[in-house]
Amino acid sequence: MSAPTPSTGAARRGRGSTRAKMLESAAEVLRERGAAGVTIDEVLARSGAPRGSVYYHFPEGRSQILQEALKYAGDSITEGIDKAADQSATVLLHKFVQIWEQLLTESGYTAGCPVMAAAIGPCDDELHLPAVAAEIFARWRESAKQAFIREGFDPADAAALSNTTLAALEGAVVLCRSTRSLEPLHDVAAQMEFLIRAREFVARFGIPALSD
Repeated sequence: MSAPTPSTGAARRGRGSTRAKMLESAAEVLRERGAAGVTIDEVLARSGAPRGSVYYHFPEGRSQILQEALKYAGDSITEGIDKAADQSATVLLHKFVQIWEQLLTESGYTAGCPVMAAAIGPCDDELHLPAVAAEIFARWRESAKQAFIREGFDPADAAALSNTTLAALEGAVVLCRSTRSLEPLHDVAAQMEFLIRAREFVARFGIPALSD
């Protein structure tokens, strides 16, 4: 008796699983080595996918894998950021820290932010990646800005705090990788939380007068 033919749904799940594994593997390499390090051979080796899967799932080849892997990684992070931003700016700050703590420790400090990697390190044939990275960063900045606005900051201050928070934490991730320690991330988070609280105080009560 011949083996039963898989249902259409099962076949789709199988194809989707292979595609997802390839995107996860590409995103992993992107975090570790930047865009230049994402090769088809490395993606296949990490995902365990057969070589024929490349042009079946990604007919445009490496360029398509890179772009979709960046969007895949960005969407995954954005989902958590949006949920945290709906609660408060402080919760959002803690969520950023949690994301990078997990990424750094699970990778042994070999991986960083995939969006930053795409933004600053494209090769000549990957010039589309910074634009995708800019879109993802814009979504994170907007989520943070709206969180600050809901806490009473005016739009200009909220935008400035959003930019400062994101820039400080992204820089902290780089320092963590170089020092193989979470200390820079924790230091930056503590200082950012103090800054947010201080700006809230000033917004409510003004700048305290200096005594003679």
